[in-house]
Amino acid sequence: MSLTGLLFNLNAKRSDAKRDAGLTIPENVTACRDIAYGVHGKWNLLDLYVQKDAEKPVPVIVSVHGGGWVYGTKETYQFYCSDLSRRGFAVVNFSYRLAPRSKFPAALEDTNAAFRWLLDHAAAYGLDPTRVFGVGDSAGAHMLGLYSCICTDPAYAARYAFRAPEGFRLRAVALNCGVYKITLSGKRDATAALMRDVLPGGGTEEELDTVSVLDHVTAAFPPAFVMTASGDFLAAEAPPLAEKLRSLGVEAEYHYYGDDAHPLGHVFHCNQRLPEATQCNDDECAFFKRFL
Repeated sequence: MSLTGLLFNLNAKRSDAKRDAGLTIPENVTACRDIAYGVHGKWNLLDLYVQKDAEKPVPVIVSVHGGGWVYGTKETYQFYCSDLSRRGFAVVNFSYRLAPRSKFPAALEDTNAAFRWLLDHAAAYGLDPTRVFGVGDSAGAHMLGLYSCICTDPAYAARYAFRAPEGFRLRAVALNCGVYKITLSGKRDATAALMRDVLPGGGTEEELDTVSVLDHVTAAFPPAFVMTASGDFLAAEAPPLAEKLRSLGVEAEYHYYGDDAHPLGHVFHCNQRLPEATQCNDDECAFFKRFL
């Protein structure tokens, strides 16, 4: 792993531990833990959160966690996902293989396997496989965006060896503080270092085209809630995606949280102690409920 990736891991781990210290799973939420959804051991485990009094079958949100493609597990997102389930959805929270040990598109293959598991096992857990939504943040928003392109554009899907479930399409997605077009400056900067960790060729022109959400959305892309914040270092990524989707006729809402007087950082919505996180997550679930 590059020095950039190592430093990212250390800083993210420290920040997430501070954010989540003392938090617990809500008492009215049932957690089914460590369910195997694929063949890659600890990297292919998921947790399922369902509110105890939820009416079956329950619509489902699948969360694709962030972490710069090199960091994070389902444990990192357990409090965010379990709290999200209190809004009338079951929530699937899964780990996936990380770079640089597992290069692109391994994480997308695992994302596809998690959705396949959901569709195959929905009845056993009282879930509704016809009402499936997705949330993703940072690198997870990037991956969810790419996966949504795979599910809605056969020509783009043909670039990958794996296949999405036939006919599957997300009802709607929430893309939070994500990156949607990766460019390299030609300098040895943090982006270049991460792409060397993530992409087999280190960021060839063909690879960068393949991983560009912005360049592969179509009119069939699911309705999207595109969110960023005043202190998000990726804030410039969200408006072009929302504008592109709208130009294609896709229902897309752009949301910007915080201001100069009340700055909110990258993926602030995962911090369960922030009232602004509660508001954002309420807004996203209200958006989803329009497509139930």
